[in-house]
Amino acid sequence: MFRFRLVPRSQASQKMLVLAPLLAVFLTLVVGISLFAVLGQNPIVAFKAYFIDPLSNLNGISELLLKASPLCLIALGLAIGYRANIWNIGAEGQMYVGGIFATGLAIHFQDYPSAWLLPMMIVAGALGGMLWASLTALCRAQFHANEILVSLMLTYVADLLVKALVYGVWKDPMANNFPVTVSFTDSALFTPFVELGWNYWEGTRINTSVFLTLIAIPLVWFFMQRSFSGFQLLVAGLAPGAARYAGFREKKLVWMALLISGLVAGLAGVTEVAGPMAQLNDRWTPGYGFTAIIVANLGRLNPLGIVLASLLMALLYLGGESVQVSLHLPKAVSQVFQGLLLLFLLGCDVMVNYKIVRLPSTRAVAL
Repeated sequence: MFRFRLVPRSQASQKMLVLAPLLAVFLTLVVGISLFAVLGQNPIVAFKAYFIDPLSNLNGISELLLKASPLCLIALGLAIGYRANIWNIGAEGQMYVGGIFATGLAIHFQDYPSAWLLPMMIVAGALGGMLWASLTALCRAQFHANEILVSLMLTYVADLLVKALVYGVWKDPMANNFPVTVSFTDSALFTPFVELGWNYWEGTRINTSVFLTLIAIPLVWFFMQRSFSGFQLLVAGLAPGAARYAGFREKKLVWMALLISGLVAGLAGVTEVAGPMAQLNDRWTPGYGFTAIIVANLGRLNPLGIVLASLLMALLYLGGESVQVSLHLPKAVSQVFQGLLLLFLLGCDVMVNYKIVRLPSTRAVAL
């Protein structure tokens, strides 16, 4: 009988660093298809409904891009901090506050349409996300609080703040007592592609908010790979002792990482309220801030990897909606797939720093 043991590698395996996410995706698909069989569904039919049908038409592709865009934005910001072992778990709350700040301007200037309104909302949303993230930065830098707990708890505060506003001073008096704000005017909304003359996208909801993500991708790559601040964050994560010896100030890096991640999360909030939603309401709980944690790690904290991972996670969202309609399965199936993906990713990541060694059998052989 053979036994196996995990043995530490002398150095991290670059091969497994690349293969681990691919293996995690493969295992997720295998177990997910088996799950469909357990639920009494034909695995082939279920696989088609989950992964193929959502992309079978132009509307599905546009919805994929709309969902992938905020996921990618938030994950890019999280990756900057995660490289330095600064763990922002509260991007969901920072997204909410970014949406709140943008909504405030949209409501205040509702009767004064202007070409400057949407840019002002974008700036306000970014500042709102930074402000909310600064609370976590302050607690971590000044009081040595755990940023994981602080940022996570602030998410629930932000959620309650949204509800307080839409049930209170921002409730639309013409909405039959529903907790929603007034619908935004056209000047407070991102322009749909079809209004730009791109008739190919007619009948879809895709809009110019995706350009924010396209701009953010190369900017984040440049910050990570070519800027001195990005180098400082990387060294702080790989060798904290060396970073201190080199004179890198820890508090500065904490503030930098959290403010940047809060900024892009706030931008994601703007793309939601000034995009597909066109208002703020109490049902706005997309979970993008939490899902982006999986996206950042699945993408190996690399902008290109994050782009691919965000498209995959967006497909899982769409697949959950598809099987809910076609196979009458609960929408929570998508959350099961996300959980499986995270579970297998964490398991496969063990192989980056460890290898499996087979030990010889200890069973005595009778002569």
